[in-house]
Formats: sequence, C-alpha cells, structure tokens
Amino acid sequence: MKLKKWTLAGLAVLLVAGGAPWGVGYVTEQHWREATLEVNRAQPFLNLETEQYRRGVLGSEVSATVTLRDPETGDSHTIAIEIQVSHGVTGSLMDFRPRQGWQPEGADWFPDDEPSLTLETRLWGSATLELTAPVMDIDNPERETSLKSSGGLVRIDVGRLGEAADLLVVWPAIRLSNPEMDVTIDNVHMEQSMEWLVGDIWTGAGVMTVDNLTLQGAEAPTMTLAGMSLESASDARQNGERLDSQVTLSLESAALADQAFGPHRLEVALENLDVASWNDFSGAMADMQALALTAGDDPRAAFEQQMAVMQRFNEALRSLAAEGFSMGIRELSLATPEGEVTGSLDISHPELSDQQRDNMLMVMQALTGSVNFSMPVALAEDYPAVRMQVAPLIKQGLLVQNGERLVMDGRMEDLVLTVNDVEIPLPPLL
Repeated sequence: MKLKKWTLAGLAVLLVAGGAPWGVGYVTEQHWREATLEVNRAQPFLNLETEQYRRGVLGSEVSATVTLRDPETGDSHTIAIEIQVSHGVTGSLMDFRPRQGWQPEGADWFPDDEPSLTLETRLWGSATLELTAPVMDIDNPERETSLKSSGGLVRIDVGRLGEAADLLVVWPAIRLSNPEMDVTIDNVHMEQSMEWLVGDIWTGAGVMTVDNLTLQGAEAPTMTLAGMSLESASDARQNGERLDSQVTLSLESAALADQAFGPHRLEVALENLDVASWNDFSGAMADMQALALTAGDDPRAAFEQQMAVMQRFNEALRSLAAEGFSMGIRELSLATPEGEVTGSLDISHPELSDQQRDNMLMVMQALTGSVNFSMPVALAEDYPAVRMQVAPLIKQGLLVQNGERLVMDGRMEDLVLTVNDVEIPLPPLL
C-alpha cells in the first residue's frame, strides 16, 4: 500500500514537472505580447513587432523585428532578431540574437567573444534583462571613425509585476574617434532603483560615476573631466500625495591643457509637489512633445489636438501652483583659477485655500523667490567669451561690482522681480 502511494506521488511529481514547462511557455507568450504592446505604446522611438511565435513544450522560437525611428525626420532602421526561449518549472530564459549575426560577414568586431542579450522571466512577475558585451573594436575606414570598448555589463531587474526596477551599468572603458575629436571615457558605473508611485511618476534613488572623460580635438587643447558624479533621489511623503526630488551633479576637477581647477557642484531640487497635479503636468508635457514630433495629415485635427493638450497643460500647471511647491538651484559652486563662482535660485508658491483657488485668475500670481549670483571680476576681464555674456547684464544693472566681484541679488514678489534695486515686472502665466 505504501509503495502504491509513493508510486502515485512520484507520478504526480513527474506530471507536474513535465507539464509545468508547457504552462510556463504559455504564460511567457502572453507576457511577451503584452510587453511588446506596452513598449510600442509608451514611446515613439522604438517599435517591436512579432513575426512568428512558435511555442513548444520545453522551448519556443520567436521571430521579430525591432525598428528604431527618428520621429523628427521620419528616418528608421529595422533589425530582424531571432529569440530562443527555454521553459523551466518557474520561468523562462529568452536569448536574443540578430538574424544576420552580431557583426557583418568577414568583420572582426568582437575578437574574443560575441555579445549576449538575455531575458529571464519568472511566473510571479519578476524579470532580469542582461547585456554582456565583450571586448569590441569597430572601424569604419570610409568615415574615418572607430569605436573601441573594454566590454561591459548592463542589467535590469524588474519586480512586483513591473512596479519596481533596479538598473546596473558597469563599463570600464570606451573610446570614440573621428577626424575632429577623440573621446575617451573611463570606468562608468551606474546604479538606479525605482518604484512606481502613480501614473508616470516613479520614486527611488540612483548614482552614476565616471572616473575620467577626455576630449581631444584635432586643433584644440585636451580637456579632461575627472571624478564626475550624478546623484538623484525622489521620495514620496504624506501617503504618496507629496513628492520631493533632488539631483546633484559634482565634478572633482576640470583640466584644460596643463591647468586644472575644481571642485564643482550643482544641486537642483523640487519639493512638496502634489503628486496628482505633477502627474497631470508630466502627461501633458509628454503629449505636447509627441505632437511636436509627429506631423498629421489633417492640419485642422492636429490644431484641435494641440489646443486640447494646451488646455490640459494650463489646468495642470494651475493645479500644481494651487497645491503649493518649491523648486530651484539650491547650490551652484564652480572653482576657477580667478576665484569661485557661486549662486542659488529659489522659487515657491504657497498652497491656496478653496476660496483662493476659485478666485485664481492668473497662474502663480502668488509666486515668490530669490536669486543670488557672484563671480570674480577677473573672470569677465580675462575671458572675452565670458565678458560678452555678462556685459548686457552689467549695463542693465543686473550685475554690479562689489570689490573684486560681480554680484546679483534678486527678490521676486507680487509679480515683480527686483534685482539690485532694478524692478522688472513679470507677465502673468495664463
């Protein structure tokens, strides 16, 4: 009796193990078709079309095309790809490969190994997309251009059914060369984590660092940017109703010929944004950009679409202001041989009561702000290009000399910007 029970249990396990890959393959196909529709709908630059999906029990074969488009010019380039899919008990592994191979026939772009592009999916809604690039050496004698790379890794981990993602990029060295310029990039490292909040709004944090970026022109001195870092963070507050976002760009030093100067820092922040209004504003902005890139056959219909999107944009901007926010350049610091350049900019709008919103005839009429800027006089005296930029500001009194520095001190209130005692009326944003 016990033997019979164990036999039945073993048969059940075998049936599950044998049938699971078929079920996984079915789910993988549905996820693939849904993902291609979402990718095509989300942006106008890349279009993915499935030609054939041949699903088997333990694996599948997919034929597809990837079309890269320039919406502004209408130019496009299509690449045919083949995908080998292996089905397991809990997920699938998809191996992507161009139909014509990774390189033209007879070329030796990848002397050590070929690139690998894979997508691993799980039934519970997680996936990992990974690109492993080997050493690469591409020359184009006709255009006198070349691309050399140490190889690298790009990995995207997606979880929570697409509501969370982690990005990792590691690329030790890249060099681009043409007759006008040689560009060398050393040690690119990027990490980004994201969580979906609502609509098109994501929160998270990330950092990208580059050890050195060198630009060497044919008839210009070599410029090297060392110790570049870009950090970003977005956090939701008040049960996801408010959003704070910050971006910081820093540079250890910039060297031109034999002279180096640094460090430099720029910090930009958006604070206390109403999430619903910000999502509406972002959506309207995206639709405006999409309409600008796509030309329709019916001018009247295109005009009506533009007016509808503009109305959405104005309403979103009005709501964003009424909910209150703060934004600006929290810190600007540039080190130069002549001295430090510093500055800051702050713009804010208070949250309005219901009665104030009803009487809000102008967008951002309660806007307040401040601007401060200071730079060495010697910087304008020694560099003609800088002098040309600041000369009109000096003439209008927006930059005044204070000792050995040129300064700007401004305040904004009641739709009037006062800079160094010079009043500038601001037009209302309708």
